[in-house]
Amino acid sequence: MQKKKPYGETLKEKLIASAKDRLHNFLLADGAIRGVIMNGTRMVNEMRANHELGILETLVLGRAYLGAGLMSADLKSNDRISIKFDCSGPIKGLVVEANAFGEVRGFLKQVPIPLDNPMEDFDLSPFFGAGFLSVTKYLEDAKQPFTGQVMLKYGNIAKDLANYFLTSEQVPTAFNLSIKFDKKGEVTGAGGLFLQAMPRADDDLTASLEERVTRLPSLGEVFTTDNDPVLLVTETFKDYSPQFLANRRIEFMCHCNPEKVHSLLTLLPIDELKDIRDNGPFPLEMCCHYCNTLYHFTRQNLQEIYGKRYPNN
Repeated sequence: MQKKKPYGETLKEKLIASAKDRLHNFLLADGAIRGVIMNGTRMVNEMRANHELGILETLVLGRAYLGAGLMSADLKSNDRISIKFDCSGPIKGLVVEANAFGEVRGFLKQVPIPLDNPMEDFDLSPFFGAGFLSVTKYLEDAKQPFTGQVMLKYGNIAKDLANYFLTSEQVPTAFNLSIKFDKKGEVTGAGGLFLQAMPRADDDLTASLEERVTRLPSLGEVFTTDNDPVLLVTETFKDYSPQFLANRRIEFMCHCNPEKVHSLLTLLPIDELKDIRDNGPFPLEMCCHYCNTLYHFTRQNLQEIYGKRYPNN
């Protein structure tokens, strides 16, 4: 993977941004509620730069990155999770993956997203239309992946993810996903909050916390400044005795590389491989959908791949 524009102008700024982009796990009400808060400003900016996105596309994919990042907080070892939206609206859909190391990658199916009229607000429901949300968990100790699917109900990534947990896993959950843009359209802050009821949480507790979440300030705006996410949770939920457990990095990261893309070329049908070798175009460009990194291959590269499969041709 190649990051086209690492976030920050100087090395110091890059290091500070890297240190700030973190997930913080915590418990509320003596363990009746588990939560995660995340600053993802650097992640969203680097995602936007690699995928060359406008404001609308950044808002859609950025919120999905934040949601997947929050959902990755309880993953372990080599576990990973994927969220997939398939819809009839102009967005068409998206795929985002996150793993236990806090690495997030993903792409929009339609770039740019067509606009008939200028956006009047950040309500994205008209851009989704009807469709489905699928969540797949790839757990290291499981024999096969598990996928749950629900119909899109809101056309709102935070609300539809919460509805997935309530419908598919019967767990009351709340998401707050926020991205702040300045007057020039640059992302100045991005963050998310995740709260989930444990089995012993009663209805009154979950209702009061859901109401508290709706009154939270925009996390994108909060993280535009140097606000500490731990302090924010401590002050917002102080009457629920927050206990912080751990924190870890969150980052836009894809592990594609020339060798992996090269190996994909070796899997092409032999007739197709021969046609590309003979007719090009060269250099052959292969793009990783997840991070939009381009890889180039020459005619000689294709001849070497073909020659290994058919040494005498």
